[in-house]
Amino acid sequence: MGDEKVKNEAMEIMGLFQVLPRLIVFDLDYTIWPFYCECRSKREMPSLYPHARGILYALKDKGVDVAVASRSPTADIANTYLDKLGIKSMFVAKEIFSSWTHKTDHFQRINQRTGVPYNAMLFFDDEDRNIETVSKMGVTSILVRNGVNLAALREGLSKFSQNLAKIDRNKQKWLKFSQKPGSSERDKE
Repeated sequence: MGDEKVKNEAMEIMGLFQVLPRLIVFDLDYTIWPFYCECRSKREMPSLYPHARGILYALKDKGVDVAVASRSPTADIANTYLDKLGIKSMFVAKEIFSSWTHKTDHFQRINQRTGVPYNAMLFFDDEDRNIETVSKMGVTSILVRNGVNLAALREGLSKFSQNLAKIDRNKQKWLKFSQKPGSSERDKE
């Protein structure tokens, strides 16, 4: 499937959802591209997973910001590859550094840089431990098995919508509770 066809299909998928994430964050290794960049040379020409470029273009056209969170110890190679692939400028934040925190540091920096709250983010990664840790921060997180693709995008947007609906229901419950007589200090006076 060509980039343009993937882009069009991704646009259709996004059109199914009333609210999109404000920021979608991608891991690099085995999420955007099918290799570990620390096992490669800057001289090589990298490749993306088949749907990655079309999805990135669709997100850009829809006005959804994208970022990178990668625990790669070779940020120089990763940045070179993003440049060679012509997608480096698409990302509003690139947090590429080695870490033992399973990406919590990456997301804290992304949050500080963009101002986007964690619950307005969607994250794609190929490692369970990163998904679990980042989910605890309030980020909707999707595990990918064979790189980011249209099915993962659909799953991510669907889960994001479900999480948003849960947040809204909880806000409504809280508002009802806080409006009951005796539920605030003022009512007790």
